[in-house]
Amino acid sequence: MASEYEFTAKDIVEKPEILMSGHRACAGCGPATALRLVLKAVRGPTILTHATGCMEVVSTIYPYTAWKIPWIHTAFENVAANASGIEAALKVLRRKGRIKDEHVDVIAFAGDGGTFDIGIQDLSGAVERGHDFMYVLYDNEAYMNTGIQRSGGTPHGAATTTSPAGSVIPGKPEYKKPISDIMVAHGMPYVATASPYYWKDLITKARKGIEVDGPAFLHVIAPCPRGWRYDTSKTIEISRLVVENCIFPLWEAIDGEYQLSEPSEAIALKPETKKPVQEYLRMQGRFRHLFTPKFEKVIDEIQWITDKRWQRLLKKCGIN
Repeated sequence: MASEYEFTAKDIVEKPEILMSGHRACAGCGPATALRLVLKAVRGPTILTHATGCMEVVSTIYPYTAWKIPWIHTAFENVAANASGIEAALKVLRRKGRIKDEHVDVIAFAGDGGTFDIGIQDLSGAVERGHDFMYVLYDNEAYMNTGIQRSGGTPHGAATTTSPAGSVIPGKPEYKKPISDIMVAHGMPYVATASPYYWKDLITKARKGIEVDGPAFLHVIAPCPRGWRYDTSKTIEISRLVVENCIFPLWEAIDGEYQLSEPSEAIALKPETKKPVQEYLRMQGRFRHLFTPKFEKVIDEIQWITDKRWQRLLKKCGIN
């Protein structure tokens, strides 16, 4: 499963951009950075399909587009089905001699709303059928494009327009859905998590996902300054902290076998380097209400669920 390609900073600079400048994403947009890095991993002819969402809207405001390769917009709920159709059509066209006998990679992009919630049905079906495509979830943890509503990917305690912090409810009462583990349970050959701060790890995993024969799932944390309410200069710092406190650890599952990635592997070897969740939460306005006497116990709950999930991951990786 290891990719033979060794990515360097030189690759980032010299490889032509696929997501071009001029799109209308916000300053400090985590999803824009994540998608740009993923596309540094493409290896040849590629077709993109994109669910409705932030990055779809900001990159294709009619009559303009920021994409330099074939790109298809589809509805919120069916980007995986669209990717399935593209992959199947390519096989038929190749068999009939209508296109060159060369492999064309298919990549599907969707946010957390189009993955955790609205799109999970067709994603599950596409994976069950074994279509050869890579699904990239850029996770900004809410429906940001339509007004910052909570999703299945919104973390416990976060304030959104549909899970407001009030006098009784401290933001979202529920916990974040373990979407990547759900994909592993489907028997996928490759599932991984990634963060923009660890750019080399992200690109390498994207290339592995592209190269695998069958469906692959890449879950990228993608901080949103507007929805998470932090200074636009802090996106990359936040994408580092969320890994270092193990809220979003880095790992990959190859044929169902889990293994940690840097720096999560280093944290497992030296548990004292694992950072508490408070520093990460304090940087974001969506958690500001937790730093009051009324809701301060919620921080302890977030630390508890983070530790519990981290220990569960270590067990899956065979680390005691």
